[in-house]
Amino acid sequence: MTTPAGSRPQSVLFACTLNTVRSPIAEALGKHYFGRQVYFASAGIKPGKPDPFAIAVMDEIGIDMSKHRPHTFEDLEDSYFDLVVTLSPQAHHKALELTRTLASEVVYWPTLDATAVEGSREHILESYRQVREGLFRRIKALLDFRPMPNE
Repeated sequence: MTTPAGSRPQSVLFACTLNTVRSPIAEALGKHYFGRQVYFASAGIKPGKPDPFAIAVMDEIGIDMSKHRPHTFEDLEDSYFDLVVTLSPQAHHKALELTRTLASEVVYWPTLDATAVEGSREHILESYRQVREGLFRRIKALLDFRPMPNE
């Protein structure tokens, strides 16, 4: 799904299971690359704890995610979003349930749960980088991102 700039959603919610890795990474990427053009938020089904690996891989690309505090759908100040992007099957079911009476579009982007990867620190970080890069590609395509030319 690619959206021309003129028909971009005005508000996007990224949702996953715990709001500790996938959805806050997506929210941070959206805010970093689209600034005030689109309102971004994230939520989970259950509250989790900040994930140091997620913070580290975002820090690698200059995005500070250290102040993110995981929260649930119920913690959101506003429950209406033009687009809800779900990143886990559980979040997809929850989003469909919450938006059934709203004019929100809900899409599912199957995304690796990097917290399930085991091995060395570098191997685990690589799985988080894959999540970050995969989400970045999808967000750029969804919102038709084009960097400004260098002058």
